[in-house]
Amino acid sequence: MDKADLRIAVLMGTKDGAAFIDEQVQSLLAQSHPLIDLWISDDGSNDGTIAIIEAWKPRWTKGRLTLVDGPRQGFAANFRSMLLDQRIDADCYAFSDQDDVWEPDRLETAIRWVQAFDAGIPLMFCSRTSTMTETGSLVGYSPLFQQPPSFRNALVQSIAGGNTILLNRAARDLLAGASARTGFVSHDWWAYLIVTGAGGIVRYDPRPLVRYRQHAANLVGANVSWPARISRLGRLFKGEFAGWTDLNLAGLALNREILTKDAAACLDLFANGRQGSLFQRLGALRKSGVYRQTLAGTLGLYLAFVLGRI
Repeated sequence: MDKADLRIAVLMGTKDGAAFIDEQVQSLLAQSHPLIDLWISDDGSNDGTIAIIEAWKPRWTKGRLTLVDGPRQGFAANFRSMLLDQRIDADCYAFSDQDDVWEPDRLETAIRWVQAFDAGIPLMFCSRTSTMTETGSLVGYSPLFQQPPSFRNALVQSIAGGNTILLNRAARDLLAGASARTGFVSHDWWAYLIVTGAGGIVRYDPRPLVRYRQHAANLVGANVSWPARISRLGRLFKGEFAGWTDLNLAGLALNREILTKDAAACLDLFANGRQGSLFQRLGALRKSGVYRQTLAGTLGLYLAFVLGRI
């Protein structure tokens, strides 16, 4: 099938996004790929978001624009509801936030990579992002990761935002089946875990294909500086990461049958490494081969194990 004939479903979650959603939808309409169905799940907006979406319906010329009611249980549950919605039928599926701006070839770049593989292989494309302020001024980039994506990395790190992810149908079906059994911390991390755990392939593109809008209250924590990286390590040592890991491991346990033998063995070593004596923990962690994308991050991971913070 020619890439121009592939139908893409863009899954957008919204909640009080009236200030920025028009610009984001405009960037979706400006995509070089011609066939895009836009599905928007609104999670209970109280501003003008719904009116703006309704105004876009007659102007959306790439396919269908469908607005649905979200579950109103937070962003993760909102994206989960779209993954489970069997009405959404396409060749590939891309997640979208309500306040970003996509580069014009964001979807085309992902589709070009997907078409190099057999359609039966679960595939996930993701990329680096550029970071912008509320007013659209570029202020930096997300970290540039160079280690290969893998399940051993996914167990301890989410490498890319959901706003950069595109899944082929095989990956979406796999993710929908896994998500029917459990909720998750975040749709991007969950997708990375499930696709790699089941033997799928993940492509991390170093080119920033999405302009990620950071709001004033969160800009200090943006992925643009050493202080931001130190802040992430601080959360690791405080044990916040341990709670997320608990939820991820519980979800993987409910989906163990889809894991490859190698992924299941790695999972067991990692899970066991969170218990026992110091030497038992470190031995299991080393044997598992689990790693973060940077040397500093991996050293922080080992230190967190020593301190029992993961």
